[in-house]
Amino acid sequence: MIKDDIMNFTLEELRGQMTYIGEPDYRAKQIFSWLYKKGLRNFGAMINMPPALRKKLDGKYRIGPLELAEHLKSSDGTEKFLFKLRDNNFIESVLIRAKDRKTICLSTQIGCKYACSFCASGLKSFVRNLDAPEILNQALFLEHNLRHGITNFVFMGMGEPLDNYENVSKAISIMTDPEGMNIGAKRITVSTCGIIPGIKALGDLKTAIKLSISLHAADDSVRSSLMPVNKKYPLRGLIKACEDFVKTAKGALTFEYVLIKGKNDSLKDAEKLAALAKKLNAKINLLIYSPVPQFSLKPSDAKDVEVFMR
Repeated sequence: MIKDDIMNFTLEELRGQMTYIGEPDYRAKQIFSWLYKKGLRNFGAMINMPPALRKKLDGKYRIGPLELAEHLKSSDGTEKFLFKLRDNNFIESVLIRAKDRKTICLSTQIGCKYACSFCASGLKSFVRNLDAPEILNQALFLEHNLRHGITNFVFMGMGEPLDNYENVSKAISIMTDPEGMNIGAKRITVSTCGIIPGIKALGDLKTAIKLSISLHAADDSVRSSLMPVNKKYPLRGLIKACEDFVKTAKGALTFEYVLIKGKNDSLKDAEKLAALAKKLNAKINLLIYSPVPQFSLKPSDAKDVEVFMR
């Protein structure tokens, strides 16, 4: 029998599970505390519950931790974590340090469907979505196993978060639940290549979660050449979805823009980007392209980066 992962339930769903197995629903809050506030991975150690209940939980549910396969550290303080999953697939999480901020980039899929022409993630064919526990356990590993004291959580690792909306939104619900990880919504950012239905659904949550758009071009022809997703969700609809998100969810908006030599780094490109950002009161995160051996693209020259930025 394959046991259900107990981390796959929101607090309300877990209350229902407790009722279903003949236990009082307040046990759900106790279990949540052990899982998310204390980072416990063993039903037997949940000492404020009767031994018979702990045995029952262990027989019906599992707590699926991730296995750390590799841990790399960069000279600038960035750390990369390679996790092995139950089905022997692998995902990455990245810890980025900047002054008093510690940001973890969370993966949401194994591989990616969207094959942006500059992104290494698209080189690995799409395998499957991560479930909510696999997403949550990336953050919990750094919080409880390594005690890193994460300040910001960004859905910007492997995969497209809004292509896995059901599991991502469930993970966010548990992360922001006061009885769960108790993370303020303003500390969470969801990054997307521009999946319009997902942006609308995220806005309907009416939380202050931040939205980051992987834009990389401010006109349709250039963006479509870099990001095939733009053919399905062109800029006009994407910008409208961003406007609605800002009005509905009250969350901050950022445009991610990677500078690629001869593709999107002209003064005209900068003016178009500035006009879009001004219209939406969006921040811009300028990035210099990091070459991928399989692609012929090159990073913009330093002087062109300076002109574009100014």
